[in-house]
Amino acid sequence: MKRKYLILPLLCISTAMAAQNAGSHDAHASDSTDMFHGHLRLGEAVVVGLTGQTKLKDATAPITLVRPHELRAASATNIVDAIAHLPGLSQITTGGAISKPIIRGLGYNRVVSMFDGVRQEGQQWGDEHGLEIDDQAVGSVEVLKGPASIIYGSDALAGVVLMRSQPLPEEGTLRANAATEYQTNNGLFGYSLNFGGKQRGIVFDARLSQKMAHAYKNRRDGYVPGSQFSLMGTSLMAGLDRDWGHSLLRYSYVHLTPSIIEGERDDATGELTGQPERRKTYGKALPFQQVHHHKITWDNSLILPQGTLSAIVAYQQNRRQEYEESADECALYFKLHTLSYDLRFHSFEQRGWRFAAGVGGMVQRSKNLGEEYLIPDYRLFDVGVYATLSRRLGPVVLNGGLRYDHRSLGADELEEEGTLRFAEFERHFNALSGSLGAVWNIGRQMNLRLNLARAFRTPNMSELASNGVHEGSQRYELGNERLKAEHSLQVDLGFDLNLPLLTAQVALFANRIDNYIYAHRLPQVVEPGHLTYAYTQGDASLVGFEVGADFHPVHAIHFENTFSMVNARLLHQPRDMKYLPMTPAPRWTSEIKWEITHHFHPTLSDQCPPSPKGLALNNFYVALGMECYLRQSHIMSADQTETPTPSYTLFSLSLGTYLQLGSRKVAEVHITAQNLFDRVYQDHLSRLKYAPLNPLTGLQGIANMGRNIAFKLIVPLTF
Repeated sequence: MKRKYLILPLLCISTAMAAQNAGSHDAHASDSTDMFHGHLRLGEAVVVGLTGQTKLKDATAPITLVRPHELRAASATNIVDAIAHLPGLSQITTGGAISKPIIRGLGYNRVVSMFDGVRQEGQQWGDEHGLEIDDQAVGSVEVLKGPASIIYGSDALAGVVLMRSQPLPEEGTLRANAATEYQTNNGLFGYSLNFGGKQRGIVFDARLSQKMAHAYKNRRDGYVPGSQFSLMGTSLMAGLDRDWGHSLLRYSYVHLTPSIIEGERDDATGELTGQPERRKTYGKALPFQQVHHHKITWDNSLILPQGTLSAIVAYQQNRRQEYEESADECALYFKLHTLSYDLRFHSFEQRGWRFAAGVGGMVQRSKNLGEEYLIPDYRLFDVGVYATLSRRLGPVVLNGGLRYDHRSLGADELEEEGTLRFAEFERHFNALSGSLGAVWNIGRQMNLRLNLARAFRTPNMSELASNGVHEGSQRYELGNERLKAEHSLQVDLGFDLNLPLLTAQVALFANRIDNYIYAHRLPQVVEPGHLTYAYTQGDASLVGFEVGADFHPVHAIHFENTFSMVNARLLHQPRDMKYLPMTPAPRWTSEIKWEITHHFHPTLSDQCPPSPKGLALNNFYVALGMECYLRQSHIMSADQTETPTPSYTLFSLSLGTYLQLGSRKVAEVHITAQNLFDRVYQDHLSRLKYAPLNPLTGLQGIANMGRNIAFKLIVPLTF
């Protein structure tokens, strides 16, 4: 019997969640646990961690899980926006389409983003360069906060964002999902269609997603021209998944078209130029970007008598074009090829011992194909080897490891109109990183964690060799070929408490970074109309903490609060340069949630207790949330690099339910009202904060989005 389903334009993540097979490269986290998200429950979830797959309660480094049903309920414009409210996480934004993750005050090339075991590479050094990932294909997220170079090599100095698609289907099943979303403020609408299955070990999956939005608005600026965007994503997967392991071939393509917000205003009215003719268009408007990202992955896992051997090989092609004066000819055009590989072995636990070892790296080639230049053509070669060891001694778990890396980075010479624009050079970097940690499981209610880790990051080509106007930062940038690699030493101390009526966690960290790279202003002007900045380096110190508590006097009511802050300083600098730029403000979040009906687990199964009334509401909840951002006055004020940001508080109201027919979930509905009281504010990490002044009000920059109501509908089918 065929059924017809109404497919409104959505964010879709499959609700037919099946357990990940034992041979999977990265195990999915169980939905029975979480740290600093949801209800702060601690349990037996399996996470990747810094020393291979381990139970969450045995992980020495701080790890946060974002579970599938939490992603489905989240209202966001991209995947970074969906997780940026976690303690210790923030985002640098440019409108709604572009977000870059910040972990404990560090971002850009200091955070590694992974999707299905493959490192995402797409010219992420740029201010206005986001992640080329279809957020509607992400099934769960694991965030490693702190140095993670021992597993992931250079650039994992601040941490890692591990994203995974939905688990493989169960044997003998077919599943389909149709999902849609609409947001009132920017008219965002999207849809996602997914179909997959598994028969006799042969597994397949296919997805088509699309999302688009017109300009967003707020009470101070009205509509913001240039904030519209569109995204189209497709993905295919096929392979074998059997008792011996799996071999999967994946292909994905993401096409992102964000317009660029210039912030120019009419001198007479103070209104942003482009209104009203461009305020509700879904089409691209000059200037804009075209980003095409292709990725092919061969993912293999073999279960051996003593452990699991896994191998992943991936090729990525990233084409990033920027159109400024004409929609037919691009000004900047970067074409990046990346071939990455990862081979690792994880032993099974034997007499309390576990061992892991691996080798991984990548080869890159980047070319300039446009009429303007910012960085030279370059090539990169990277390789690293590591080994980790873990030992359980009763209630204490000890683990640690070492890694050695080599990276070569070379630039090609370029002459422009007889003048040397980029000089040819080659740099070689070698680094030794490691970690040592311990967890003491004090009964079933408490865990005490301590971890010491050393990580590194090599300078990127933008920092080494920039020589041009960076439109994303509105400045002329000059690289420094003599920059050294950054090295960090971080200590983490954590405490978890899990009582019948209260779950809580405290995490403290101190991070010392040698040779921290940053840009400073020069007095000379290279390009008229643009300030000149050059890259330099110095030592830095970051100290902070995250605390959270979830009080649940009865099973149906949860009152959750978290607070996080980081104090990030440049050492041995004058007063106006003592703080690192783009440091997130201290943040307090609070939520009270009433789970009115809660009859079955929200993600582990679609089977429900039979309903005698036919169509019924299950897992029905209502939640009132608050985010309070304190004043951020710890800024780099030299040369007006930054300005203080006043405090502000945002409220949200959300509700959701599963529609149950008999013993089966037939749909999932979520409604969220963000910025409930339509507050005018500027996030400290928004690049639009430094847009041109309003000549009438004297206020600088563009405010963030005003009140926004999001609607989601998800329809799962499993046969």
